[in-house]
Amino acid sequence: MKLAVVGATGLVGKEILDVLEEFGFTDIELLPVASEKSIGKEIEFANRRYKIISMEEAILKKPDLAIFSAGAKTSLEYAPRFVEAGATVIDNSSAWRKEKNIPLIVPEVNIRILTKRDKLIANPNCSTIQLVVALAPLHERYRIKRVVISTYQSVTGSGAYGVKQLKDEQQGIDSEKFYPHRIHENLFPHGGNFQDDGYTTEEQKLVNETRKILDDNSIQLTATVVRAPVLGGHSEAVNVEFWNEYDINDVKNLLKESQGIIVQDAPEKNIYPTPIGAKGKNEVFIGRIRPDFSQPNSLNFWVVSDNLRKGAATNAVQIMQYILQNRLIDATM
Repeated sequence: MKLAVVGATGLVGKEILDVLEEFGFTDIELLPVASEKSIGKEIEFANRRYKIISMEEAILKKPDLAIFSAGAKTSLEYAPRFVEAGATVIDNSSAWRKEKNIPLIVPEVNIRILTKRDKLIANPNCSTIQLVVALAPLHERYRIKRVVISTYQSVTGSGAYGVKQLKDEQQGIDSEKFYPHRIHENLFPHGGNFQDDGYTTEEQKLVNETRKILDDNSIQLTATVVRAPVLGGHSEAVNVEFWNEYDINDVKNLLKESQGIIVQDAPEKNIYPTPIGAKGKNEVFIGRIRPDFSQPNSLNFWVVSDNLRKGAATNAVQIMQYILQNRLIDATM
Protein backbone atom coordinates (compact mmCIF):
# COMPACT_ATOMS: atom_id res chain seq x y z
CA MET A 1 0.00 0.00 0.00
CA LYS A 2 1.21 3.47 -0.85
CA LEU A 3 0.56 6.02 1.88
CA ALA A 4 1.37 9.73 1.51
CA VAL A 5 1.79 11.73 4.72
CA VAL A 6 1.54 15.39 3.79
CA GLY A 7 3.18 17.59 6.40
CA ALA A 8 5.40 14.75 7.56
CA THR A 9 7.93 17.00 9.30
CA GLY A 10 5.42 18.96 11.41
CA LEU A 11 4.34 18.25 14.98
CA VAL A 12 1.26 16.27 13.89
CA GLY A 13 3.07 14.67 10.96
CA LYS A 14 5.70 13.21 13.27
CA GLU A 15 2.97 11.89 15.56
CA ILE A 16 1.23 10.29 12.57
CA LEU A 17 4.40 8.37 11.76
CA ASP A 18 4.74 7.25 15.40
CA VAL A 19 1.10 6.14 15.57
CA LEU A 20 1.41 4.25 12.27
CA GLU A 21 4.26 2.24 13.78
CA GLU A 22 2.34 1.63 17.00
CA PHE A 23 -0.68 0.38 15.02
CA GLY A 24 1.53 -1.96 13.00
CA PHE A 25 1.36 -0.14 9.66
CA THR A 26 5.03 -0.65 8.84
CA ASP A 27 4.82 -2.80 5.71
CA ILE A 28 3.84 0.09 3.46
CA GLU A 29 5.39 2.29 0.82
CA LEU A 30 5.62 5.59 2.68
CA LEU A 31 5.57 8.83 0.68
CA PRO A 32 6.57 11.60 3.11
CA VAL A 33 5.66 15.04 1.78
CA ALA A 34 6.66 18.42 3.20
CA SER A 35 7.39 21.99 2.16
CA GLU A 36 9.99 22.84 -0.46
CA LYS A 37 12.67 23.62 2.13
CA SER A 38 12.45 20.03 3.42
CA ILE A 39 12.49 18.21 0.07
CA GLY A 40 15.45 15.83 -0.13
CA LYS A 41 15.93 15.62 3.62
CA GLU A 42 15.54 12.22 5.25
CA ILE A 43 13.23 10.94 7.96
CA GLU A 44 13.15 7.58 9.71
CA PHE A 45 10.11 5.33 9.78
CA ALA A 46 9.96 1.66 10.81
CA ASN A 47 13.77 1.46 10.91
CA ARG A 48 14.07 2.69 7.33
CA ARG A 49 15.15 6.01 5.87
CA TYR A 50 12.85 7.91 3.52
CA LYS A 51 13.50 11.06 1.53
CA ILE A 52 11.00 13.90 1.71
CA ILE A 53 9.34 14.39 -1.67
CA SER A 54 7.26 17.14 -3.23
CA MET A 55 3.50 17.27 -3.68
CA GLU A 56 3.83 16.78 -7.42
CA GLU A 57 6.03 13.70 -7.06
CA ALA A 58 3.64 12.18 -4.51
CA ILE A 59 0.66 12.73 -6.83
CA LEU A 60 2.54 11.08 -9.72
CA LYS A 61 3.19 8.02 -7.55
CA LYS A 62 -0.61 7.58 -7.17
CA PRO A 63 -0.90 6.76 -3.46
CA ASP A 64 -3.78 4.61 -2.21
CA LEU A 65 -4.24 6.82 0.85
CA ALA A 66 -3.06 10.27 1.89
CA ILE A 67 -3.16 11.80 5.36
CA PHE A 68 -2.93 15.59 5.22
CA SER A 69 -1.66 17.73 8.09
CA ALA A 70 -0.32 20.81 6.38
CA GLY A 71 -2.97 23.49 6.90
CA ALA A 72 -6.23 24.46 5.22
CA LYS A 73 -4.68 26.34 2.30
CA THR A 74 -2.58 23.35 1.28
CA SER A 75 -5.52 20.98 1.68
CA LEU A 76 -7.83 23.11 -0.44
CA GLU A 77 -5.30 23.18 -3.24
CA TYR A 78 -3.93 19.66 -3.19
CA ALA A 79 -6.43 17.27 -1.56
CA PRO A 80 -8.70 17.24 -4.65
CA ARG A 81 -5.69 16.51 -6.85
CA PHE A 82 -4.76 13.49 -4.72
CA VAL A 83 -8.37 12.30 -5.00
CA GLU A 84 -8.23 12.73 -8.78
CA ALA A 85 -5.08 10.60 -8.78
CA GLY A 86 -7.01 7.80 -7.07
CA ALA A 87 -6.20 8.39 -3.39
CA THR A 88 -8.56 8.46 -0.45
CA VAL A 89 -7.65 11.56 1.57
CA ILE A 90 -7.97 12.00 5.33
CA ASP A 91 -7.56 15.72 5.99
CA ASN A 92 -6.59 17.11 9.38
CA SER A 93 -7.17 20.79 8.54
CA SER A 94 -10.30 22.93 8.79
CA ALA A 95 -10.64 23.09 4.99
CA TRP A 96 -13.45 20.59 4.46
CA ARG A 97 -15.09 20.12 7.86
CA LYS A 98 -18.15 22.27 7.20
CA GLU A 99 -18.93 20.81 3.77
CA LYS A 100 -22.19 18.85 3.87
CA ASN A 101 -20.99 16.14 1.50
CA ILE A 102 -17.68 15.60 3.35
CA PRO A 103 -17.92 13.20 6.33
CA LEU A 104 -16.48 14.55 9.58
CA ILE A 105 -15.34 11.47 11.45
CA VAL A 106 -14.53 10.43 15.00
CA PRO A 107 -14.23 6.62 14.89
CA GLU A 108 -15.78 5.98 18.32
CA VAL A 109 -18.82 8.04 17.33
CA ASN A 110 -19.76 7.94 13.65
CA ILE A 111 -17.28 6.04 11.49
CA ARG A 112 -19.97 3.66 10.24
CA ILE A 113 -21.29 6.36 7.94
CA LEU A 114 -18.23 5.93 5.70
CA THR A 115 -18.66 4.22 2.34
CA LYS A 116 -16.45 3.48 -0.68
CA ARG A 117 -17.75 6.67 -2.26
CA ASP A 118 -16.11 8.83 0.43
CA LYS A 119 -12.75 9.77 -1.05
CA LEU A 120 -12.23 12.92 1.03
CA ILE A 121 -12.71 12.59 4.79
CA ALA A 122 -12.31 15.37 7.36
CA ASN A 123 -10.64 14.98 10.74
CA PRO A 124 -12.37 17.28 13.29
CA ASN A 125 -10.69 19.95 15.37
CA CYS A 126 -8.65 18.53 18.25
CA SER A 127 -10.81 20.04 21.00
CA THR A 128 -13.97 18.76 19.30
CA ILE A 129 -12.71 15.17 19.06
CA GLN A 130 -12.22 14.65 22.78
CA LEU A 131 -15.49 16.46 23.52
CA VAL A 132 -17.67 14.30 21.26
CA VAL A 133 -16.02 11.06 22.41
CA ALA A 134 -17.27 11.99 25.87
CA LEU A 135 -20.66 13.34 24.78
CA ALA A 136 -21.73 10.65 22.30
CA PRO A 137 -22.67 7.86 24.75
CA LEU A 138 -24.38 10.40 27.03
CA HIS A 139 -26.37 11.84 24.13
CA GLU A 140 -27.50 8.41 23.05
CA ARG A 141 -28.69 7.53 26.55
CA TYR A 142 -30.10 10.83 27.89
CA ARG A 143 -30.33 13.20 24.88
CA ILE A 144 -28.36 16.40 25.28
CA LYS A 145 -30.13 19.74 25.44
CA ARG A 146 -27.25 22.16 26.06
CA VAL A 147 -23.46 22.10 26.52
CA VAL A 148 -21.16 24.77 28.00
CA ILE A 149 -17.45 24.21 27.35
CA SER A 150 -14.37 25.97 28.68
CA THR A 151 -11.15 24.71 27.12
CA TYR A 152 -7.56 24.98 28.38
CA GLN A 153 -5.59 24.26 25.23
CA SER A 154 -1.95 23.26 24.94
CA VAL A 155 0.50 25.37 22.97
CA THR A 156 1.12 22.29 20.82
CA GLY A 157 -2.25 23.07 19.24
CA SER A 158 -0.59 26.08 17.63
CA GLY A 159 2.19 24.00 16.13
CA ALA A 160 5.93 24.52 16.45
CA TYR A 161 5.63 28.32 16.75
CA GLY A 162 3.53 28.16 19.91
CA VAL A 163 5.85 25.59 21.46
CA LYS A 164 8.89 27.71 20.62
CA GLN A 165 7.44 30.82 22.23
CA LEU A 166 6.69 28.97 25.47
CA LYS A 167 10.12 27.33 25.63
CA ASP A 168 11.91 30.59 24.79
CA GLU A 169 10.02 32.45 27.50
CA GLN A 170 10.75 29.71 30.03
CA GLN A 171 14.45 30.16 29.29
CA GLY A 172 14.33 33.95 29.27
CA ILE A 173 15.09 34.13 25.54
CA ASP A 174 13.76 37.25 23.82
CA SER A 175 12.46 36.04 20.46
CA GLU A 176 9.67 36.72 18.00
CA LYS A 177 6.22 36.22 19.53
CA PHE A 178 3.62 33.96 17.93
CA TYR A 179 0.90 34.77 20.47
CA PRO A 180 -0.42 38.28 21.22
CA HIS A 181 0.64 37.85 24.86
CA ARG A 182 3.27 36.09 26.91
CA ILE A 183 2.23 32.45 27.46
CA HIS A 184 4.76 31.35 30.10
CA GLU A 185 3.13 31.63 33.55
CA ASN A 186 0.06 33.04 31.82
CA LEU A 187 -3.09 32.09 29.96
CA PHE A 188 -5.50 34.04 27.79
CA PRO A 189 -9.02 33.53 26.36
CA HIS A 190 -8.00 33.53 22.74
CA GLY A 191 -7.79 30.61 20.32
CA GLY A 192 -8.16 31.20 16.59
CA ASN A 193 -9.37 34.52 15.16
CA PHE A 194 -12.07 36.74 16.61
CA GLN A 195 -15.34 36.92 14.70
CA ASP A 196 -17.74 39.86 14.50
CA ASP A 197 -19.98 38.25 17.15
CA GLY A 198 -17.19 38.27 19.75
CA TYR A 199 -16.49 34.54 19.59
CA THR A 200 -13.37 33.01 18.10
CA THR A 201 -13.11 30.59 15.21
CA GLU A 202 -11.93 27.87 17.62
CA GLU A 203 -15.07 28.37 19.71
CA GLN A 204 -17.28 28.28 16.64
CA LYS A 205 -15.68 25.01 15.52
CA LEU A 206 -16.73 23.37 18.77
CA VAL A 207 -20.33 24.35 18.09
CA ASN A 208 -20.52 23.48 14.40
CA GLU A 209 -18.47 20.29 14.47
CA THR A 210 -20.16 18.81 17.55
CA ARG A 211 -23.58 19.20 15.94
CA LYS A 212 -22.38 17.67 12.68
CA ILE A 213 -20.66 14.66 14.27
CA LEU A 214 -23.57 13.91 16.64
CA ASP A 215 -25.98 14.59 13.76
CA ASP A 216 -28.18 16.84 15.88
CA ASN A 217 -28.54 20.56 15.14
CA SER A 218 -30.91 20.99 18.07
CA ILE A 219 -28.06 20.78 20.61
CA GLN A 220 -27.27 24.21 22.03
CA LEU A 221 -23.58 24.83 22.67
CA THR A 222 -21.46 27.73 23.85
CA ALA A 223 -17.69 27.77 24.38
CA THR A 224 -14.75 29.76 25.70
CA VAL A 225 -11.33 28.75 24.41
CA VAL A 226 -8.32 29.45 26.63
CA ARG A 227 -4.68 28.98 25.67
CA ALA A 228 -2.64 27.51 28.55
CA PRO A 229 1.14 27.14 29.05
CA VAL A 230 1.20 23.33 28.84
CA LEU A 231 2.59 20.83 26.33
CA GLY A 232 0.78 17.60 27.15
CA GLY A 233 -2.71 18.10 25.79
CA HIS A 234 -6.02 19.94 25.83
CA SER A 235 -8.29 20.05 28.89
CA GLU A 236 -11.98 20.93 28.94
CA ALA A 237 -14.44 21.75 31.72
CA VAL A 238 -17.82 20.63 30.40
CA ASN A 239 -21.35 21.29 31.68
CA VAL A 240 -24.12 19.26 30.05
CA GLU A 241 -27.87 19.65 30.41
CA PHE A 242 -29.99 16.66 29.34
CA TRP A 243 -33.61 16.41 28.33
CA ASN A 244 -33.96 13.29 30.48
CA GLU A 245 -33.09 12.44 34.07
CA TYR A 246 -29.85 10.57 34.70
CA ASP A 247 -28.29 8.50 37.46
CA ILE A 248 -24.73 9.56 38.32
CA ASN A 249 -23.53 5.97 38.83
CA ASP A 250 -25.06 4.99 35.50
CA VAL A 251 -23.22 7.89 33.85
CA LYS A 252 -19.89 6.77 35.27
CA ASN A 253 -20.44 3.15 34.26
CA LEU A 254 -21.57 4.20 30.80
CA LEU A 255 -18.40 6.22 30.27
CA LYS A 256 -16.20 3.42 31.64
CA GLU A 257 -17.72 0.99 29.15
CA SER A 258 -17.44 3.35 26.16
CA GLN A 259 -14.79 2.85 23.50
CA GLY A 260 -11.72 5.09 23.68
CA ILE A 261 -12.46 6.46 27.16
CA ILE A 262 -10.52 5.99 30.39
CA VAL A 263 -12.32 7.23 33.51
CA GLN A 264 -10.05 8.66 36.21
CA ASP A 265 -12.49 9.75 38.85
CA ALA A 266 -11.38 9.35 42.46
CA PRO A 267 -10.99 12.96 43.61
CA GLU A 268 -10.72 11.88 47.26
CA LYS A 269 -7.40 10.30 46.21
CA ASN A 270 -6.49 13.24 43.94
CA ILE A 271 -7.13 11.05 40.89
CA TYR A 272 -8.40 12.99 37.86
CA PRO A 273 -7.06 13.61 34.34
CA THR A 274 -4.16 15.98 33.67
CA PRO A 275 -2.39 17.01 30.45
CA ILE A 276 0.87 15.45 31.61
CA GLY A 277 -0.94 12.20 32.31
CA ALA A 278 -2.51 12.20 28.83
CA LYS A 279 0.67 13.07 26.93
CA GLY A 280 1.65 10.42 24.39
CA LYS A 281 -1.54 8.42 24.91
CA ASN A 282 -4.34 7.69 22.43
CA GLU A 283 -7.35 7.69 24.76
CA VAL A 284 -9.70 10.35 26.09
CA PHE A 285 -9.55 10.74 29.88
CA ILE A 286 -12.58 11.82 31.93
CA GLY A 287 -12.91 12.70 35.61
CA ARG A 288 -14.54 15.07 38.13
CA ILE A 289 -17.90 13.58 37.07
CA ARG A 290 -20.53 15.16 39.31
CA PRO A 291 -24.07 16.55 39.27
CA ASP A 292 -24.70 20.21 38.62
CA PHE A 293 -27.02 21.03 41.52
CA SER A 294 -27.93 24.47 40.13
CA GLN A 295 -30.41 23.11 37.59
CA PRO A 296 -32.19 19.84 36.76
CA ASN A 297 -30.73 17.06 34.61
CA SER A 298 -27.30 18.70 34.48
CA LEU A 299 -23.81 17.29 34.83
CA ASN A 300 -20.22 18.53 35.12
CA PHE A 301 -17.10 16.67 34.03
CA TRP A 302 -13.46 17.28 33.07
CA VAL A 303 -12.02 15.77 29.88
CA VAL A 304 -8.36 15.66 28.79
CA SER A 305 -6.63 14.25 25.73
CA ASP A 306 -3.32 14.60 23.91
CA ASN A 307 -4.30 16.95 21.08
CA LEU A 308 -1.47 15.74 18.83
CA ARG A 309 -2.55 12.14 19.37
CA LYS A 310 -6.29 11.49 19.66
CA GLY A 311 -6.92 15.10 18.68
CA ALA A 312 -5.16 14.64 15.35
CA ALA A 313 -2.77 11.79 14.46
CA THR A 314 -4.46 8.88 16.23
CA ASN A 315 -7.91 9.83 14.97
CA ALA A 316 -6.61 9.95 11.38
CA VAL A 317 -4.84 6.58 11.64
CA GLN A 318 -7.94 5.02 13.21
CA ILE A 319 -9.95 6.22 10.21
CA MET A 320 -7.35 4.71 7.89
CA GLN A 321 -7.46 1.45 9.84
CA TYR A 322 -11.24 1.25 9.46
CA ILE A 323 -11.04 1.97 5.73
CA LEU A 324 -8.58 -0.88 5.23
CA GLN A 325 -10.31 -3.36 7.53
CA ASN A 326 -13.64 -2.76 5.82
CA ARG A 327 -12.14 -2.71 2.32
CA LEU A 328 -13.41 0.76 1.47
CA ILE A 329 -10.44 1.08 -0.90
CA ASP A 330 -8.80 -1.51 -3.14
CA ALA A 331 -5.30 -1.26 -1.66
CA THR A 332 -3.64 -4.40 -0.31
CA MET A 333 -1.44 -4.74 2.73
